[in-house]
Amino acid sequence: TGKKLADKISYMKFSGFSWKGDEGFYYSRYPKPDEASKLSKQNQYMKVYYHKIGDTQEKDILVFEDNAHPLRYFGAGLTEDERFLIVSVSEGTSGGELLYRNLAKGDKSFKTLIKGFATEPDVVDNIGDKLLVKTNDGAPNYKLVLIDPNNSASTNWVTVIPEKKDVLQSVSTGGGYLFASYLKDASTKVYQYKYDGTLVREISLPGIGTASGFSAEKKETSFFYTFTSFNYPPTIFKYDIASGKSTIFRKTEAKFNPEDYTTEQIFVTSKDGAKVPVFLTYKKGIVKDGNIPVMLYGYGGFNIAMTPSFSVSNLFFMEQGGIYAQVCLRGGSEYGEAWHQAGMLLNKQNVFNDFIAAAEHLIANGYTNPKRIAIRGGSNGGLLVGACMTQRPDLFAVAIPQVGVMDMLRFHKFTVGWGWVVEYGSSERNEAEFKNLLSYSPLHNIKDEVCYPATMVTTADHDDRVVPAHSFKFAAQLQFSQNKACGKPALIRIESKAGHGAGKPTSKVIEEAADIWSFVMYNLGMDFK
Repeated sequence: TGKKLADKISYMKFSGFSWKGDEGFYYSRYPKPDEASKLSKQNQYMKVYYHKIGDTQEKDILVFEDNAHPLRYFGAGLTEDERFLIVSVSEGTSGGELLYRNLAKGDKSFKTLIKGFATEPDVVDNIGDKLLVKTNDGAPNYKLVLIDPNNSASTNWVTVIPEKKDVLQSVSTGGGYLFASYLKDASTKVYQYKYDGTLVREISLPGIGTASGFSAEKKETSFFYTFTSFNYPPTIFKYDIASGKSTIFRKTEAKFNPEDYTTEQIFVTSKDGAKVPVFLTYKKGIVKDGNIPVMLYGYGGFNIAMTPSFSVSNLFFMEQGGIYAQVCLRGGSEYGEAWHQAGMLLNKQNVFNDFIAAAEHLIANGYTNPKRIAIRGGSNGGLLVGACMTQRPDLFAVAIPQVGVMDMLRFHKFTVGWGWVVEYGSSERNEAEFKNLLSYSPLHNIKDEVCYPATMVTTADHDDRVVPAHSFKFAAQLQFSQNKACGKPALIRIESKAGHGAGKPTSKVIEEAADIWSFVMYNLGMDFK
């Protein structure tokens, strides 16, 4: 009806909603936090609840808890026919086990479908009493299997969509079909399958880019999906499931001509010989004179792929004659679990080597020079920027580490930092991990009287994911140690009444973008056109 309900849900963090018809939904939350330490204290004892529309939260039904493991995350979801209630369990940002209740059979307790945290399983749907699960068990690039919960050993799984060379990113359902989304060199490819694994077609997309939203109820005959790329604003397409035809439903209006810009994908060689993809987007006609301003962006961690996306902010930089370079670093999911593992734990230095190699490639191939390169990244990408600017201060003119993880020896002691130990390791777990973390921890690798790039550290006073103490300490140490004679500023920008980034008001986004790009352009010696 469009009417706003009075229902209010509090104390949620890292949770979604799974609706049971229109009557209520399942969700996860933490206990009410202590007001004095809610932005810094470790988050513990997540539980799953059911909320009935119209009830107060105090009446919500406890569905699942595990007080023996206070640091575990839990998520809940229903299959479309509401036969199965699934609880996913994880001890960090990767790896998980699955529990289930067959509601159609009246199960009162949860049973284990997949045990342990060595793989990444995800329930897609069910076929009667069996479950379709996307998994990387024995398949680093993922596959889709059918599991009988009563006989769930992996030797009994039936493969529906086998592992391929490209990475199976997600599987969704719509109109009685499966839609498998793959990454091919960090660009989306989508295929439509029958439930028995028979290929129907590849869905035609506009080109290199990112597509998402391929889902609908079984009764539907069409659905909407979104496609975007560096010079292609987010566009909604309507997809006819029977014919496979896509038609534009709505375009995002942007005051620029996409035909004035081009994207190319290059591959650079990292220190150990690995080939690392880089997307370069720039205005057509740009001259490779060795002096082009470059914004080098990356993330490199947590099995997250850096795929093409549109940004008005980046477009502004390209309008001014710059190249926006997005590096698909190891640690992400661009090439499956092997690519992820090559950039985590004791292999984390590979991520920084990849980023440095991208800058060196652009210099060696006549695009730019160290005085014209800015580097930027947020969260784990802020760690990336902090590590690279301290390891190779000579290679970059400007550094923008945003909400970064800068103290690698103590990150696990605050809010949800404990959940990153599976990705980074811990200074308290063993000597090898301590030494590895210390070797690249941005805070601990700032040296006195070194000329570091012009730096703007950004954070927010209410960031309870990567607490602002990381940025505070890094900026303070940088300001203290920076060689004053080199004349490079070391600033910190602290947003008020804001968090890690999501949900930030447009006004704050614009103000931050203006500050960052002004700082970048000034310190790269760019004139506003």
